[in-house]
Amino acid sequence: MLACSLEIKGFVTSSAELENAAGNPYVALQKIGGGERGSLTDAVEAALREAIVTLALEPGMMIDKMAVCERMGVSRFPVSSALARLAHAGLVEVLPQRGTRVKPIALDDIRQHLFIRSALEVETVRGVALLRDRATLDALAGNLDEQRSAAGSGERLAFHALDLAFHEILLDAVKLPRVKEIVAVSRNALDRARQLLASPERVVHTLEEHESIFKALCAGDGDAAAKAMHDHLDQVVAELHRSAKERPDLFAP
Repeated sequence: MLACSLEIKGFVTSSAELENAAGNPYVALQKIGGGERGSLTDAVEAALREAIVTLALEPGMMIDKMAVCERMGVSRFPVSSALARLAHAGLVEVLPQRGTRVKPIALDDIRQHLFIRSALEVETVRGVALLRDRATLDALAGNLDEQRSAAGSGERLAFHALDLAFHEILLDAVKLPRVKEIVAVSRNALDRARQLLASPERVVHTLEEHESIFKALCAGDGDAAAKAMHDHLDQVVAELHRSAKERPDLFAP
């Protein structure tokens, strides 16, 4: 399929996303053909995980195993094995006598992961402010330039990648790898929820919040940087509650 894109609601939308919107949720899954059983399971798991995280397979949706098999060109075994792994990861759940469905997003889980992120990243920026490392500030400035460009052109996926990179730069600056690992686990658990917040308005607010953090870091003001990071992550919680009211079908009761 040739890549193409259209501007929809302020974002560049791929042909795959358009097909998904037209009623084929499995279009994001690519045919993988033959291979060793273990490698096929890995490939199917990765593809399904990506489709779930990006909401191509929406929370609450029942997964048609045969449709996955046909789309990816594999037998039932690697699909069943991949779904078992995803169930262990908390992304799908088996409903007796019904089948497997994408697990709805649980706001309680999100609050816990955001609590972890806030506790660690607030202290991270406080430490970065005290360091006042020129290389770190330059890296953040360059990242923000790219964020402005991506936000201005409506490149949702590019902005998301730059958002992640912004936080990575901060975590790398304090040189605490265990902290970075813990934040990464919580951030990965939030990926589906983050997709719900990828509106043009939220992108603009995220950029503004990142710039407030950067301004405080440039001034060497640890307290202001900590408050800006705390406020930034608090806004995510507020946005998610609004999303839950608009699309209650995507969230666990």
